[in-house]
Amino acid sequence: MTSTGRPERHRQPRLVSVNLAVPQVVDYADAAFTGIDKRPVDGPVAVAAPRERSADPVGRSGLAGDDIGDGRFHGGDDQAVYAYGREDLDDWEKELGRTLANGMFGENLTTEGVDVSGALIGERWRVGGDALLEVTSARIPCRTFAVWLGEKGWVGRFTRAAVPGAYLRVIRPGEVRVGDAIEVVRRPEHGVSVALQFRAMTTEAALLPRVLDAGDALNARHAKVIRQRLAMA
Repeated sequence: MTSTGRPERHRQPRLVSVNLAVPQVVDYADAAFTGIDKRPVDGPVAVAAPRERSADPVGRSGLAGDDIGDGRFHGGDDQAVYAYGREDLDDWEKELGRTLANGMFGENLTTEGVDVSGALIGERWRVGGDALLEVTSARIPCRTFAVWLGEKGWVGRFTRAAVPGAYLRVIRPGEVRVGDAIEVVRRPEHGVSVALQFRAMTTEAALLPRVLDAGDALNARHAKVIRQRLAMA
């Protein structure tokens, strides 16, 4: 997997899949159901900040027709959209020896030509003609993800790889669809990448102070956790 140094990509950055949840009632998730089973859809999908969809944004996805199971840890404005790179899925396919369809990691957007985990917190992407998204944080693996994928020791393996994919907030609503171009229109100077934030919150606590350099662009939930950990250190 590629998570550092923003490796050269030889393909035009674009969406190869837009994925929406097929809600399932399960006995292994903390919530009554999970929306981790996301599958590709055809046609345009509206994207907007959850607060624009509902008076209660907690647990709401930024994509129309998508579902979130446990609103305590998933969804909301700072985690409205989850993106993962097709190249990284391909690397996992080789390591795991199995096929991983677009959406298999629970991502809404499967990208091509983008080093998603190398993106900087606060980096902005224009997707298609109108939608503007901002990178907020890494995805932290949970038990639901591990059981869903069915791989022994998955949380540990995913953590060691440090290729978590990125959560994004919606700055400007629009529609997204397969084949849409992805353009990075703003890239902050602080150097705090999604992969760095992930390592700080999982295996390299010494990096935690540096993550706060991302400022208000950082996922508010994660910023609170980081400050609490630093206060206890």
